[in-house]
Amino acid sequence: MDRGTSTDDDGSIRLQVFELRRLSEACGSSNTIFEPQSDIEKRDSSNADSASPTTVPAIRAPEKKLTLFALRLAILEKAATGLGTLGFIWATVVLLGGFAITLDKTDFWIITIILLIEGTRIFSRSHELEWQHQATWSIAGAGINSFRALRTTSHNLIEAIKSIITFRPFISRKHDKRTKENVDRTTFDGANSRRWQRKSTRTWTSSDVPLLPYAHWVFLSRNISKLLYWLQLASATVCVALSLMKLIWHNYGDVAKGDTDKRNRKSALNIFYSLALAEALLFLLEKAYWEWKVIYCKLLEEVNKECDLGPSGLVSIRRFFYDAYSRCVNGSIFDGLKMDMVSFAMELLGSSSPDEQLIGARILSQFAVNERFSDDTLQKIGINLTVIERLVEMLNWKDPLEEEIRRSAAEILSKLAGKKQNSLRVAGIPGAMESISSLLQTNRNSCGATDDIGENKIIIDHAHYGSWTFNHLGLLVLKKLARNHDNCGKIGNTRGLLPKIIDFTHAGESLLKDEISTHCQILTVKRSLQVVKMLASTTGTTGEHLRREISEVVFTISNIRDILRYGEKHPTLQKLGIEILTSLALEEDATERIGGTGGILKELFNIFFKEAMPQNQNHVRIAAGEALAMLALDSKSNCHLILKLKVLDRLVEALEVPLLRVNAARILRNLCSYSGANCVHRLRGVIAAAPTVIKAIISEEHKLQEVMIGLAAHVFKFMTPEESSIMFDRAGIKEVELAVKLVEILKKYQHPPIKVPRIRRFAIELAIWMMTDKVTNVHTFKEMGLEKELEVVSETTAELENFNIFSGTVGLSRHSTTIHSLVENALKLLEDE
Repeated sequence: MDRGTSTDDDGSIRLQVFELRRLSEACGSSNTIFEPQSDIEKRDSSNADSASPTTVPAIRAPEKKLTLFALRLAILEKAATGLGTLGFIWATVVLLGGFAITLDKTDFWIITIILLIEGTRIFSRSHELEWQHQATWSIAGAGINSFRALRTTSHNLIEAIKSIITFRPFISRKHDKRTKENVDRTTFDGANSRRWQRKSTRTWTSSDVPLLPYAHWVFLSRNISKLLYWLQLASATVCVALSLMKLIWHNYGDVAKGDTDKRNRKSALNIFYSLALAEALLFLLEKAYWEWKVIYCKLLEEVNKECDLGPSGLVSIRRFFYDAYSRCVNGSIFDGLKMDMVSFAMELLGSSSPDEQLIGARILSQFAVNERFSDDTLQKIGINLTVIERLVEMLNWKDPLEEEIRRSAAEILSKLAGKKQNSLRVAGIPGAMESISSLLQTNRNSCGATDDIGENKIIIDHAHYGSWTFNHLGLLVLKKLARNHDNCGKIGNTRGLLPKIIDFTHAGESLLKDEISTHCQILTVKRSLQVVKMLASTTGTTGEHLRREISEVVFTISNIRDILRYGEKHPTLQKLGIEILTSLALEEDATERIGGTGGILKELFNIFFKEAMPQNQNHVRIAAGEALAMLALDSKSNCHLILKLKVLDRLVEALEVPLLRVNAARILRNLCSYSGANCVHRLRGVIAAAPTVIKAIISEEHKLQEVMIGLAAHVFKFMTPEESSIMFDRAGIKEVELAVKLVEILKKYQHPPIKVPRIRRFAIELAIWMMTDKVTNVHTFKEMGLEKELEVVSETTAELENFNIFSGTVGLSRHSTTIHSLVENALKLLEDE
């Protein structure tokens, strides 16, 4: 198994104003694209990975050292076992069968002793491996727990004897061998049956019946494996000594028989003692090799270090090695080479034993977060739906004794959900969202339909249970799942999940202003805001539904208001909250709710105009301007509220500030467009912006030029012809120059541009005002060839130019006047002259 390096960074893209994505992958991207320029987190970071694969160097799996070691040991073990079997057959058939009455008394008893010693060694060998295998667990309760041991023929006999002593039904280990396919079919039954197996304590299980009363300490001792180990060494040493003694002395006795029988008997005994000596020496060689690699070379510790499994990982490494060795001994010697840590861990994860589940979860969790191994690990888990189902089920285990298993499962899923295909598989499991929701434990009752809504609620929890950790992991899983459009819909449709997520966005004044606020509390607020932001920026009908659901939760906007008001020390939280408001403003009802929540508009303007903010936090001011522009768009009530704040003069001044002028121009244009006729006198102050606007139209390009042209078309409507002339004089620009510039813009943008889709519309609107304001301007436009350019516009116009904002590829907030109508009005003015 080779593993590659993988990185799972959260991608983000910079969206330009009115940038309309060519969403050919309609099912993939779910970015909300609207008028303000915004950083919206990329939904499908895995698309980029698949589109531009990188070649990573192959990394040798550390456990290959163990499987190779197990192979070499198995070769020695099988060779010794083969010689032992041959020696046993030779002794019983040839010596005891053919020469039994002619054997010397000493030879008879030595042969018998050697056979007993070999039987003892085989017995000790199997049980020594059992106890070494068991040493990887905690030995809970009295008696010998169930575990995987070598499935040798002698062991089957021992199991039969045990079944008589303990009244257990005997099942041959040979038929108990579990392959991966068997695990997939048998170890993942219903959740209820699994919980009963783990929780039932009213009856004896087959592995817990004590063999002897009042001797619990014997069976709980870890020294049993050492005792059996030394018993094997002693038996092998005795076998070597006896065999060498007989082979050296050749004192096989003498009887009154022919020389032929004597020679045959002597040869037969030489063969037997040679076989016994060879077997014992091979066994001792195997033990010496074992000691050298395990004790002197510290192979297990070395592999554990390379796998980065930590101190507790040595238990997992031992267990893996014993399993690999067991497979090599009981099956083909090459069976162990087929094992790897990930598949081994996935098999343990499906066990009914909590100890096995814990080891499997630990291995997968460590490998999933390890940069060297995560790619291969997540790939193996991702294609095994049974394992994913098991991990999802473990999220519901709330027993404090199972806390580490649950946490490991959540960590694995948090990494697994980072890949698009895997996130779809996780979300596609029935009940997955409910299981993820079970990770979120809030201290506030924000979703109950009772009179005491919002009242603090004490959670009855284990004293040391890591609720904060599970909250973080749950939000992280949701954040990664929310990158996919379909998953957003499932999150929104999961009962009670959305109010839980929003409840985590609550951050009071004490938390936000406290210098020693805990990192985990701020991280929880941040992750919950990120999830809400991703849900609110979903496109299509799913996005409409989610924005409506989010805005209807009574705590959403007030929680964000607190962050804006008290979160000066946490600009990242402020920016996330502002971006949520910007996305929610795509819906008319949500826009009204936001504006109607006391203090929201004021706090946004405070951030937008704040000059003392550090340079690296200017993105928060930009985001505030975008939100204000969206909230003022097509909302008469919000425009009135903004005008009551008396910020018009400051907005005009902001047109001179490079950082703010784009959004200031948008806000002013929306105020002029949607405030209504009864607010004309309150908007007269915008006239002061005319010189700045005219200069920007002449000197700037792209987005700034577009928004200034759009603002100019409305600013000039508040002026008389005399006032407009004064403004041109103050700007130092003649009206002819502006007319020439407008015609040049129409020539330059002969097709609806994605980055500035309304620039032609705004240019035509401004040209119409200029021709209406002064007849001389009509002659100027005629000479400049405006009529020809208008015909080009009428032939190349697109639906793109008829909307203010977009959600994905869907246009929102359609202009009341189509661009065709504007072209006709302009042509009519040119003809009437």
